[in-house]
Amino acid sequence: MKKLYLLCVCLCWAISVAAASTAENTLIQQVTQAQAAHDWATAESALTKLTAMDPGHWQYNQALGDAEYNQGKYLEAVGSYATALEGAAQDKLKAKTRQAMAAIYTSQGNSYLKLHRMPEAEAAYAKAAALSDNPGLAYFNLCATYYNQGDMPNALTACDKSLAADPKRADAYFIKGSVLMGDATVEAGGKTTYPQGTVEALQAYLKIAPDGSHAADVKQMLDFIGGTPPK
Repeated sequence: MKKLYLLCVCLCWAISVAAASTAENTLIQQVTQAQAAHDWATAESALTKLTAMDPGHWQYNQALGDAEYNQGKYLEAVGSYATALEGAAQDKLKAKTRQAMAAIYTSQGNSYLKLHRMPEAEAAYAKAAALSDNPGLAYFNLCATYYNQGDMPNALTACDKSLAADPKRADAYFIKGSVLMGDATVEAGGKTTYPQGTVEALQAYLKIAPDGSHAADVKQMLDFIGGTPPK
């Protein structure tokens, strides 16, 4: 009788595991379909169930944060990303996990930006840059954040780091050129002198993005300071 009881327990456990696995797979399919359709509310609903079903699966929390972000639920997204990072940190020695964490920190930084919480955004982007194998985007996000705050020295430093990692990031050249233009000095005779690298940064933008969203502005800036567009 004892053996029979143990057999029943094992069978019931196996059935419950199978049922849970089936339910989880069904929810994953719902998430995949909802993401493809940009139906973020449905994706959020299914992911909320998945995170409750398997709290240790940090990728579910990352996806939940994305679904919340895409609905404008930025504060909720910050929390979901934080939970995902806590889970991922347990396995951050793996290169793949570190890159995932860099992406999550970037997304969290974007959420903080939407909430106008600049210090937290800066901190998140800095953590993303420290983890990423290609930190060009994270440093550019820092560059843009500092620039929008009027912190030009830090904006310039972050832009240079972004360009060192990704020399083809046109918008980083645009911000760098804009910052350098703002550092112009007027000599005694009334002549305006621009820092070294100003013209080069603006020309680099046009070389990479001749039809970019800032192309017209850059051409006007070059014309104003006496530079010439690249041929």
